[in-house]
Amino acid sequence: MIIFEMVAALVLAYCLGSIPFGLLLSRFWGTTDIRQYGSGKTGATNVLRTAGKKAAVMVVILDVSKGALAVVFADLLVGSGSLGVAGFNLDITSIKVLAGLAAIAGHIWPVFYKFHGGRGVATFFGGLMVISPVAVILGGEALIIVVALTRFASLGSIVAMVVVYATMVALHIFNGFPMTYIFYAMFGGITVILVHRDNIRRLLQGTERRLGEKI
Repeated sequence: MIIFEMVAALVLAYCLGSIPFGLLLSRFWGTTDIRQYGSGKTGATNVLRTAGKKAAVMVVILDVSKGALAVVFADLLVGSGSLGVAGFNLDITSIKVLAGLAAIAGHIWPVFYKFHGGRGVATFFGGLMVISPVAVILGGEALIIVVALTRFASLGSIVAMVVVYATMVALHIFNGFPMTYIFYAMFGGITVILVHRDNIRRLLQGTERRLGEKI
């Protein structure tokens, strides 16, 4: 029945990721629908612009928790089991990575709200906290430094994805981290960057909003 446990882990991860904490908390703070303001996304950056710092901090914590819990629950559900699929062996490291990616997908394309969510940065880091705390520290530092210097949350997020990927490659080469963890950084990072393509366009045009600017 290992296949049932793996499927259950991935479905649970996606459903966790789909919980729209940004939308729910912004409504609690008085904004009718955050998707009608700013970038139209439900992540912490748009919450900061529409509902304030307290709501944004809570959204970051909850969105990070979604990613972390998705990976933890996958570990608990699957345990030491493994499954051979098309010549590949799906073990717990693979399922943890897939669960983390499923949570990111749920955050970006939530089933509960017409597949219109956030950009997945906090949820990406949540899953990464369980997979590789070292990569979280380095990627988080990169994000904070870039945002502090430029006040572009989008640029900080994109740079952080690149730093995390480079860190995971280095950990694989020098510390023997599983190759599947690199896949998490690669596929998760590419997804997050692609979701930022409108931000990238505005950055190139010089019209991207900085943190603290009015909508």
